[in-house]
Amino acid sequence: MNKFEQLGLNESLLLAIKDLGFENPSEVQEKAIPVLLEQNTDLVALAQTGTGKTAAFGFPLIQKINVEDRSTQALILSPTRELCLQITNEIKLYSKYIKGLNTVAVYGGASITDQARDIRRGAQVIVATPGRMQDMINRGLVNIKNISICILDEADEMLNMGFYDDIVSILSDTPDDKNTWLFSATMPAEVARIAKKFMKDPAEVTVGHKNSGSKTVSHEFYLVNARDRYEALKRLADSNPDIFSVVFCRTKRDTQSVAEKLIEDGYSAAALHGDLSQAQRDGVMKSFRGRQIQMLVATDVAARGIDVENITHVVNYQLPDEIETYNHRSGRTGRAGKTGTSIVIITKSELRKISSIERIIQQKFQEKTIPSGIEICEIQLLHLANKIKDTEIDHEIDNYLPAINEVLDGLTKEELIKKMVSVEFNRFIAYYKKNRDLSGSNSGERSERSTSPREFKSGDDVRYFINIGSRDDFDWMQLKDFIKETLDLGRDDVFKVDVKEGFSFFNTDGEHMTKVMETLNGFDMNGRRINVEISKNEGGGGSRNSPRRDHNGRGGRSDRGSGGGGGFRGRSDSGSRDSSGGGRNFTKRDSSAPASERKRTSSSDEAPRRERKSSDGESKGFFEKAKRSRRSE
Repeated sequence: MNKFEQLGLNESLLLAIKDLGFENPSEVQEKAIPVLLEQNTDLVALAQTGTGKTAAFGFPLIQKINVEDRSTQALILSPTRELCLQITNEIKLYSKYIKGLNTVAVYGGASITDQARDIRRGAQVIVATPGRMQDMINRGLVNIKNISICILDEADEMLNMGFYDDIVSILSDTPDDKNTWLFSATMPAEVARIAKKFMKDPAEVTVGHKNSGSKTVSHEFYLVNARDRYEALKRLADSNPDIFSVVFCRTKRDTQSVAEKLIEDGYSAAALHGDLSQAQRDGVMKSFRGRQIQMLVATDVAARGIDVENITHVVNYQLPDEIETYNHRSGRTGRAGKTGTSIVIITKSELRKISSIERIIQQKFQEKTIPSGIEICEIQLLHLANKIKDTEIDHEIDNYLPAINEVLDGLTKEELIKKMVSVEFNRFIAYYKKNRDLSGSNSGERSERSTSPREFKSGDDVRYFINIGSRDDFDWMQLKDFIKETLDLGRDDVFKVDVKEGFSFFNTDGEHMTKVMETLNGFDMNGRRINVEISKNEGGGGSRNSPRRDHNGRGGRSDRGSGGGGGFRGRSDSGSRDSSGGGRNFTKRDSSAPASERKRTSSSDEAPRRERKSSDGESKGFFEKAKRSRRSE
């Protein structure tokens, strides 16, 4: 007996389930479906991505729809176009034996007039992204005032993308007596606020522990120097020849750059980010689903809604700004009971984040070392041997065997094997012979923290001199963004930024000192070689515990956005602050910033006198260094 029959589903749904090949319900389906069928109740369901949440709400939703009534009875909100289309297609598959049930997808990037027409023809179920749904409500193109069910899928993702106001507005346009079903992987404060405001005594379903990660995913981290991050990614790919992965970067610029490097190095890779057109995104995803692409390099926003089977690895090339986002990244692998691996490439300054993630996912990371060149060559050699062994023979080659035997005549079996393997294998030997191993470059116990001869520790402020300034088209805000993005630092990790004509000063916590010196020294910025030194001057004073102040004397509130670009949270990847534009190809100014934020520079007359005096003192000590640095280029 099919276990779905025990959940109370009707015959039409059971027929569709049989066609789809579903045999046993997942845990979230087993827990949620009976509750939603037997009760008219609100529901909060916490379960990881890939655990079958769409069927968990889709089956009971379909069974509750009155197909004789052509009006809109249910609304499903999801964070992205991809997920919106995916849910729509699945609802249509589940309801294939229910005549008269119509489901319409509503999302940006397509004709709003066509979508409104499809709804007018009779759509009992609307699946929508919040932005487009709010637009349609504002234009009077849709009526959801009489719906009986509202479903929030991937609620934490929608709120993380900045849709809180839209969701509140949309829900306010629905009846008070409707049932709200909220499905989410985590329960951050904003999701809890939505539940409290719009739900009444909701039933609760939790798969695993609240906010925990999937048990089918193992977690590993590799400790490297910042300059070796790409080389580490390359070696991890080489040591997993059958890798089929999503590689996550924090910015569009890094996503494009990493994908281009992988392609140049011979990997089947592609970038997925908000600067791509919808046609380009669709093309990339089609190739990825068809496995023509082995490594998809993506930003978090662009990857939301990706549901591709059998992803073997998720690679965190850079950790996300919001630690909770890691849960969504790792949920791309280990789906449908299969195992997967989530890899994190980090530097010493980021080690503390591993413990934070462990607390959230309630699982431990395994620290591993980057495989050596010899180890990678052994792995690739055995992989090639197995590939040859498992290859099916195409007997059309038989006609050419006499000529081939003539060419290979005189070779022993051992010589022939060596030559066959060397055809594909020699490039690995050649590459790793001349490249150093990374395994010992930054290894150490997790509790280890980077120090310098001056023994800077976490909690100490370190002041730096850097040989770029306003002459290079930087103001304090742009320089801060550039340093943060180049070093993968958080929004408050760079402070007391003071920009002069040919040089500048900035501060970080002591734990970032090694990363700053290793990454920025020698960095090539459009032909300008960057030089960084530690300043002996504290640059305006102020303890670590006092409110941080940039050079202009304001409190440290200049970066409250979530992105690596700093400043202002956006709803979508294409609308967020990023480093893909601008004259230096490092930062793109956000025109939505208040004019007072954008126009202030380090020479502002509003800067307090004591702050200017301090930095002027520094200027005298480093002016000659800047001139020498200019002359040496």
